[in-house]
Amino acid sequence: MSKKIVEIVDNIDASQVFKDLSHPKSGGICVFVGTVREFTKEEEVVSLEFETYKKMALKEMDKIATDAVVKWDLNKVIIRHAVGLKGVEVPVVVVGASSAHRDACFEACRYLIDTLKKTVPIWKKERFENKSVWVSAHP
Repeated sequence: MSKKIVEIVDNIDASQVFKDLSHPKSGGICVFVGTVREFTKEEEVVSLEFETYKKMALKEMDKIATDAVVKWDLNKVIIRHAVGLKGVEVPVVVVGASSAHRDACFEACRYLIDTLKKTVPIWKKERFENKSVWVSAHP
């Protein structure tokens, strides 16, 4: 049984995440699901389109997951990001952690999403009702 799940996928099934993180030694599971929101800076969003350099993204996601497992002694960790065109309310990223105690999985979950957004080469194009703007999630 692998402790880490890191994936770039076409679609995210948020209902699968609990099963992916469930572990008999875990008393806590924490999950963050990021979705496409309806407005950005008062502009109506129609959709987001995500692109990545998959090999590099997976390598960085695996590094983040490994760091979290070690730092918080996690039983399982998941980092899953979608690519392609996604509409409003559609899940586009999920991170999660399971551990013996809740503090570790809460802290790890925040680390997973914050670090992913800072370091993983995934770019998004926001499509607005009246214009399109490229936004990079990777500095």
